[in-house]
Formats: sequence, C-alpha cells, structure tokens
Amino acid sequence: MSSLSVAGHRPVLADLVPGALVRDAILVAGGAALTGVAAQIVIPVPGSPVPMTGQTFAALLVGAALGWKRGALSMALYLAVGAAGVGWFQGGSSGLFGPSAGYIVGFVFAGALVGALAGRGGDRTPLRMAGTMVLGNLVIYSFGVPWLMASTGSGLSTALQHGVVPFLIGDALKIAVAAALLPGTWALISRFRKDA
Repeated sequence: MSSLSVAGHRPVLADLVPGALVRDAILVAGGAALTGVAAQIVIPVPGSPVPMTGQTFAALLVGAALGWKRGALSMALYLAVGAAGVGWFQGGSSGLFGPSAGYIVGFVFAGALVGALAGRGGDRTPLRMAGTMVLGNLVIYSFGVPWLMASTGSGLSTALQHGVVPFLIGDALKIAVAAALLPGTWALISRFRKDA
C-alpha cells in the first residue's frame, strides 16, 4: 500500500484497479451510471417538493471510492447527461430545473470533497467515514437549499423544513451504511494482501 501513497495522499479504492486512462473513463462513467440507477429509488416525502432518493448516497459513495478528480468528473457527467435530456435523475426525470436540481449540482462539489477526504484516509475507519459523509451531505445541502428557495419562492426556514429536516434520519442511515461499507472494504483488502 505504501508504494501507492504520495505525499500525504493515500490511494482510494479506484486506485487499486489496474490501468490508467481507460480505467478512469470506465470508472467515471460507471459512477455516473450507478448514481442514475440509484436515483430511481424514490420515496415521496409528504409536504416536501423534494423526494428521498438513493442518488445522494451513490454520489457520496462514488466520490469516496473514485477520489476527488474522478468523483467530481463522474458527478459532472451525471449532471451534464441528465441536463441534456437523459432521464436518469430522480424517477426518470431529466433537465436542470425544479426544486431538486440544486442538490444534483451539489453532487459535483460533494464528490470532489468526499474524494479528497478519502484520499487523506477519510474512508479508512468508521468514525472518519461518518465525518466524511456528514461533510459531503452539508455540501449538497448548501447547493440544494438555496436552489429550493429560489424555485419555490420560500424563505430559509421553510426550505430547511422541506429540504433538510425530513432527510436527516435517512442521511444518518446512509452514513451508518457507508461507515461500515468502505472501512470494511479496506479491511478485507488489507487481509487479502496479507494472505497473498
């Protein structure tokens, strides 16, 4: 593992896949596709114009697994293709409009942040992974809430009530899954390398 480390930067999961440019292109496209598939898991939230979906979890997981550059590129690809008309946003929708679009824009920046933190070991222990995911969610909300306010004409309090509060329990569950999944994956890789 130390042979992959570079001046304070640890490898992310994608760095363990052999190849270079072709690998990166496949991983970026795969991350965008995974997010598109996860966006089809839609749970309406009573009283909110924003539904609960699997895309936020996928976006953060892709960022952590691919690293900051590939993670941001993957989410930028997801955003661009959906904005161009491919129906892989929530529930098969497309276009960059409506109350949820700001959250999708936030995926690009959250993917970069979560990837950068993973590159510094933010995905190696459950506590660090939880912190990484919390920060990623905050970035998504920092884009989603102002967009929600603008698209609905609501104030900050109403936007928080409709665009953040109903999602906190779901976010906590997603964070718990990620806090087990990525550090667990690294533990398996470490064990496999010792056995090899």
